[in-house]
Amino acid sequence: MNKCIQLQDLGLKDYKETWDYQEELFKGIVDSKIKNKREESEDDTNNYFLFVEHPHVYTLGKSGDFSNLLLGEEELSKKGATFYKINRGGDITYHGPGQIVGYPILDLDNFFTDIHKYLRFLEEMIILTLQEYGLKAERSEGETGVWLDVGTPFARKICAMGVRASRWVTMHGFALNVNADLGYFDNIIPCGIRGKAVTSLNVELGVSHVDENEVKEKLLKHFKTLFEAEFI
Repeated sequence: MNKCIQLQDLGLKDYKETWDYQEELFKGIVDSKIKNKREESEDDTNNYFLFVEHPHVYTLGKSGDFSNLLLGEEELSKKGATFYKINRGGDITYHGPGQIVGYPILDLDNFFTDIHKYLRFLEEMIILTLQEYGLKAERSEGETGVWLDVGTPFARKICAMGVRASRWVTMHGFALNVNADLGYFDNIIPCGIRGKAVTSLNVELGVSHVDENEVKEKLLKHFKTLFEAEFI
């Protein structure tokens, strides 16, 4: 079992380019697992964790409803945004500057083969990170991601999640609003959930900017502990 994870920070990178890169890494792990099974070998499989920031883009999960995008093609272009229908779970979401996006591409055979537990650990990583900033973040029953003021009229989502897994290999991941332009969320029904607000860490802290590298360090610290992993 290989619990070492190759960490890569891709900086600002186009969504489709990043998706293609994810698919490449994902396929490499799956191919290694198939080879191991065929040859009855136990060679280590790789794990990756990608940090990235995307230009303005809307993505729709495989079970999502296209009507949750409230813009037409021309309006998308005017806002400098793109749109993709993709193969993760979940409905529609937005990615853009000021948002920390994380894509763990893991062979869960190296950790635990439980997708439910995997999602809960990703949520817990976010919850523990936000706790360090004095925020009480929570899960919301029946809704993925991480929220504030759950069960009140002021409930708002601060982190979206959507993953895909095949042969216990994961891709896609989470998007945490840190210094995000929340106006872009007005163009969708986030995650297909009507009447729920979206927020960002800088808004919650009442500051103009939060150090994103500091947030990344905290995320990795909690991920490492939860998954009993090492980053290389």
